[in-house]
Amino acid sequence: MLTIGYIGNGKSTNRYHLPFVMQREHIKVKTIYRRTPANDSWDKHAGVHYTSDLEELLRDEDIQLIVICTKHDSHYEYAKQVLEHNKHCLVEKPFMETSEQAKEIFALAKEKGLIVQAYQNRRFDSDFLTVQKVIEEGKLGDLLEVEMHYDYYRPEVPESAETFDPNASFLYGHGCHTLDQVISYFGKPDNIHYDVKQLLGQGRMNDYFDLDLYYGGLKVSVKSSYFRVKERPSFVVHGKKGCFIKETKDRQEEHLKLFYMPDNEDFGIDTLRHYGVLTYVDEEGTVHEETVKSVDGDYGRVYDDLYEAVINGQDKTITDEQTLLQMEMLETGIQHLR
Repeated sequence: MLTIGYIGNGKSTNRYHLPFVMQREHIKVKTIYRRTPANDSWDKHAGVHYTSDLEELLRDEDIQLIVICTKHDSHYEYAKQVLEHNKHCLVEKPFMETSEQAKEIFALAKEKGLIVQAYQNRRFDSDFLTVQKVIEEGKLGDLLEVEMHYDYYRPEVPESAETFDPNASFLYGHGCHTLDQVISYFGKPDNIHYDVKQLLGQGRMNDYFDLDLYYGGLKVSVKSSYFRVKERPSFVVHGKKGCFIKETKDRQEEHLKLFYMPDNEDFGIDTLRHYGVLTYVDEEGTVHEETVKSVDGDYGRVYDDLYEAVINGQDKTITDEQTLLQMEMLETGIQHLR
């Protein structure tokens, strides 16, 4: 049994963590710390202890792992405290504000023989897992180009922003999802071209980014915007023999926002209209078009991997090197802001 506690009791904890953890019999949530109980807006979970005493959480000998689900500017200090109290640590995205902070936290964990890791749940998005499946089946041939899009039409968000904070930028907030997907599957790129913008002008919110990552002859593009009335396909993959287009995103977040939880059998599951289309040419020159059943996603697999690492000594799936590379990309990207 892995016994865990949380720092933070807001949307992140209650929407993106607890619904998955509560489904796992090998994990027990013992305590949730929140600084201001008067601000509680989520229903309490039966059997979970709620406290406003951080030391009570940090000193609890039963708790092996503490999950940090607070604003990004508190991640560094909380992670340090957790590790100094000899607890393993899982940290929401973006992991830290800077790569230097990340290096210090990883070094402290290594010194103490503990695990600290970013919550990269988007590695287990259905659309991303389906793309991997299609690539590995080989019908596309040698890969030439991969486009990944994460679009919104939420003009009210950038229009309401009158100042710019790099660590609260669109690149930091959403590039941390898609860049981790790229790094986890393709590794470290040979070089990167950054196009990071404030579409409404300088001093406003970063509301657009387009990063091209090059791997030999392969280009992987990561693109996002707040001003797309019609979203671009989630994934477009081109190879020498064919292409695969997945129009729709993973549905887990869609369902969570509707409070349709993982205890429903069809939670996050694509229906026929969500499936991607594979078009390819076979060795005889015949063109085929196939609808590809989506692979099921599951954010909770991050916790399954952590259980194996903490309890059974397995290697972490989300490595320090991958997280540091991603942090360095985010820092470099913001330097290219225009």
